[in-house]
Amino acid sequence: MIKITEQPSKYRHLEKMSIEEMTATINQEDKTVAYSIEKALPRINQLIIAIVEKLKSGGRIFYVATGSGGRLSVLDVIELPTTFGVSRGVFNVVLAGGMDRLVEALEEKEDDTEEGWTMLQRQNISEKDIVVGISASGTTPFVLAALKESHKRNIATGCIVSNSGSPIAEQADYPVEVITGPEILAGSTRMKCGTAQKMILDMISTTVMTQLGRVEDNRMVNMKMLNKKMMDRSVKMLMEKAAITDYEAAKELLINHGSVKKATDFYQTKKLS
Repeated sequence: MIKITEQPSKYRHLEKMSIEEMTATINQEDKTVAYSIEKALPRINQLIIAIVEKLKSGGRIFYVATGSGGRLSVLDVIELPTTFGVSRGVFNVVLAGGMDRLVEALEEKEDDTEEGWTMLQRQNISEKDIVVGISASGTTPFVLAALKESHKRNIATGCIVSNSGSPIAEQADYPVEVITGPEILAGSTRMKCGTAQKMILDMISTTVMTQLGRVEDNRMVNMKMLNKKMMDRSVKMLMEKAAITDYEAAKELLINHGSVKKATDFYQTKKLS
């Protein structure tokens, strides 16, 4: 396979560019990311369908990743319980070096071929679950080994990679290949590859949560109210959905029931009785 992600940049002498030239060039390259993702939408859709089916049956999803992709998957996963009220442990990340060392750039852990599967075993991984590898190159040993072991044990697998015909894609039942091309800073896959990964992770989690009934209309009706901003947003959402005009009454109802969804259902049932 050809590692497009490692190809030389088509831009030369970045150090001679002005700030205006540099930002305009980066912006121009970033514009291409969404089009690259658009080409991969059919495969992304297949992966999402598989994830939804697993989660509806009581399974879990595990992202296995290193580097920028790993940190981006952590960012996505830690926000889901608050945003959608989903239980912790439904979406998970197996990160090279461990979650407790997230802020350390443990790049050497990418080459570990045992830790990924060991970490999955500690989570009692089974055929009910799905494992999704994230790797810009599509060759990261940590990710590849974990997918191989999962595949051997009939555990559903997917991947998000940025090169065609990669070893990781070969081990995935639902491979997603988003070819973003060489980076402006040669080999720095935290840039376009990272942007693509973030966009796809947002796409997956938001669509999956919507399919699982955690969204109504365009609202986060199961969000947790952990601060004043979120409480105010939830109160106003409840007032609109249930046609309540008294802010304090809506707030009390919300506090008693814990979410906009539950408070709305209770209020509407009470009105009908």
